[in-house]
This record gives sequence, structure tokens and C-alpha cells, in this order.
Amino acid sequence: MQINPEIPANAAGIAFTVVTGLVMLVVPRRYAIGPVMVTCCYMTMGQAVVVAGCHFNMIRILMLIGWARVLIRGEVKRIKLNRLDRIILVWTAVSCIAYVILWHNGDAIVYKLGGAYDIIGYYFLFRMLLRSLDDIIQIFRITSVLLVPLAGFILLEKSTGRNMFSVFGGVSPVTMVRDGVLRCSGPFSHPILAGTFGATIMPLVASIWLEGRINRLLAICGVASAIIITVASGSSGPVLAMGAAVLGLCMWPMRNKMQLIRRGCAIGMVGLQMVMKAPIWFLLARIDVFNGSTGFHRAMLIDGAFRHLGDWWLVGTKSTLAWADKDQGLFDVTNQYLLVGADGGLLSMLLFIWIIVWAFRYIGVARRSMQKIGESLAKQGLVWALGASLFAHVVSYISVSYFDQNFVNWYLLLAMIATVREQFKVTGAVLETEAASEEENGVEEFEEEELVTVGSGSSIWWRELRAFSFS
Repeated sequence: MQINPEIPANAAGIAFTVVTGLVMLVVPRRYAIGPVMVTCCYMTMGQAVVVAGCHFNMIRILMLIGWARVLIRGEVKRIKLNRLDRIILVWTAVSCIAYVILWHNGDAIVYKLGGAYDIIGYYFLFRMLLRSLDDIIQIFRITSVLLVPLAGFILLEKSTGRNMFSVFGGVSPVTMVRDGVLRCSGPFSHPILAGTFGATIMPLVASIWLEGRINRLLAICGVASAIIITVASGSSGPVLAMGAAVLGLCMWPMRNKMQLIRRGCAIGMVGLQMVMKAPIWFLLARIDVFNGSTGFHRAMLIDGAFRHLGDWWLVGTKSTLAWADKDQGLFDVTNQYLLVGADGGLLSMLLFIWIIVWAFRYIGVARRSMQKIGESLAKQGLVWALGASLFAHVVSYISVSYFDQNFVNWYLLLAMIATVREQFKVTGAVLETEAASEEENGVEEFEEEELVTVGSGSSIWWRELRAFSFS
């Protein structure tokens, strides 16, 4: 995948950013994330303002405005860092340090500081602005409305082969075609990323169906638009990610049996590996939703990364050409997990996976807590939809790395998960009940907020792994 080069901000881009920035400053807090979603849906990453060698695209400028709003309006809240917050901070630091060690030059420092600015800036801005599940529901409603015009632009691109968002720069005015299939990208940097946005947002907008008759029309429009965006991308990865999201939503009736399902999946994968001649990731080579899908390339990429683990496990690698399937022309790392490893080493990749593990855990803890306190099934279903979206991201990461505004969608989801976990903390009585139950099953309970220290790190990590496996 080639990232389209940035261009100096033009009048259209500046006007768009000024309007969204002003709206962000004046609307009530629960609507303040709306302008960010507007920018994600209708502004490309192609325009930038360069200050002292640092590139500030429109999405980065909007983040600055968001922090200015939080400070000016006194909306800063004291955040008690939970485990997910801390892992994100540690992962960001580790990946930055490893990358700078690997490249040891000034450009590497500037590049990783820009990445840290995006991650920490947006994640904790969202943590400041989101206070409750009601705030999250409002974001779902806003997104449902925004998806409708975006789907209209995508359909126009599908019928004409011209991308209207090229006026902002950063995307090609001519729609990509592969094996006779038009692959629409809209404001996104690549068709796969456009489809990924639709696939991962679908379960969130679908969940507001549970909020009553008024919201059902929004849910229908949002889901239909998300499906259009996903299918119009002409890419297999997003379609599979949407399938994962649908599967996640369909698991709702078995929400209290997920432990058994997880174990069954793990056993099934081990059994499948035992009977397969090739490694299990070569199942990707058999997936071909659209003509020209590159599942074999992605399987070879994973295989090459494992075969050359010694080259990148410490701090990453400067070149992944050794991983490539040279006969098929594979040249880039279309896998978020492997890209994190290539840029920061094995520790960075494991920390990234640990973020996902704890995000899933927090969703489960929040939903069980809601069930214990008698919260409605509709509200529980909204939290479950966060898990379905997270699962869609997990599947999508196998086939693409996020290098456009999709990173905002990702960190917004993590901030939402941290928010619901904070709102629906398990009470002391529930903790005692679960601890007693797990003790009977031979599982040692641990306190979620326990700090991982260097001296006792190995024992705590082992205890956490055991607890998670049986939770």
C-alpha cells in the first residue's frame, strides 16, 4: 500500500477545519466528539500544515482544538489510570524507544513522537470527554447520521469511477480497479481502509436499535450505509471483518458461556494445526471474496515473519524484504500485528496484543457487572456491541495496517471500553462472589488495579494469564 503524499493545506481544507474546530469548541461536551467523527468521514489525511518540520494534518489540528476546549471549559477530569490506560502508555513508550534505537537518527525521533502525539492525544482526549454509557450512545447516533451521506458519496464513486474527496488531496481522483472490480476509497487512504471503517463501525450503529423506536431508523440507516461502504471497497478483508462483527453480535445469546466457547476455539485451532500440512495461517490463502484477493500474500508474510523472528524480535527491523513472497510480488507489511513488531520488536507486538486482551476483559467485566446490578438487556447489548467491534478490528488487523484516520476510530473504541469499565465497576460483593467461585475452580483471584512491578513481574503476569484464561 502506498500512502498518497501530503500537500499544503488548501482553502477547502482550512475552511473545513475551521468550521469543525469552532463547532467542537461551542457544542455541549457530549457532542464534542461529533466534529472528530465528521472529520474522519469527510476529510482526507492528504493536507498538512508543516511547523518546524512537524506535519500537522487536519485530524491532528482538530485534536489540539479538542484539548484547548477541555482546558478552557474546565472539562479536565481526574483519571485514575486503569490497566488498559497503563498498557497503552507503556506500549507507546516501548515502541518509541525501540524504533529510535533501531534507526538512531533525528527523523526517527520526530516520526515516533508524531505517532505518540496521535495515540496519547486522542485516546486521553476521548477519555476526558466520555463520562458514561449515555455519552457513548450519543456518539453512535451521530455516527449513524454521518454514515448516510458518506455512503452516498461512495455509491457515486462506484457508479462514476471518480472520487469526489480528491478535492482535499491525498486520494486519487480516479477509483482503483483490480480484476474488473471498482475499489472505492472515499476520503480514506486505501479501499481496504474505507471498507474497514464501515465494517468496524457497523456493530456500534446497529446496537442503538435496542434503544427504542426512535433510534431504530438511525440504526437501519447506519447499518445499511456501513454495509455499502464495506462492500463498495471491493476488498475481502473488510467483508471478513464485517462477518466477524456479525458473528460477535450473534454470540449474544451465549454471552454467559464465552469461557467454554473460547476454550473450544483454542482446542479446535490446535487440532486443525495437527492435521494440516501447512501452518494454520495458510488458511488465509483459501479466502477469496473478491477477484484478486491477496490471502496467499498475507499467509506468506506471516510465515516469513516467523521464519525470520531472530532478525526483528529485539527492536524491530529496518527491512522486511526477507519476509516477502518474492515470486508473488509482496512488498509491504499488510498486517498490523507484524508491523508493530517490525517497528518495535517482539515486546512491542506482545504489548499491543495485551491491549486487546484487556479490552476484551473489560467488556466482559462491565457486562457481568451490569447483569449483577440489574441493568437492562438493551444497555448490556450496547456494551456487547463494543466487543463485536473490537473483534472486527482484531480480524481486520490480519490483513491491513492502519495508516489513515482509522486510528481515531480504534482509540475511540478503546476509550469507550475504558469508560464503561469505569462506570460499571464490579462491586465488592460481586468480587467476593466471583472470587469464591473461582477459588472453587482452583483459580487464584487477583486485583485488577494491582501494579506490575519489576521485582514481582513474572509471578503477577503468570497469575493474570491464568485468571484471564479461566475468566
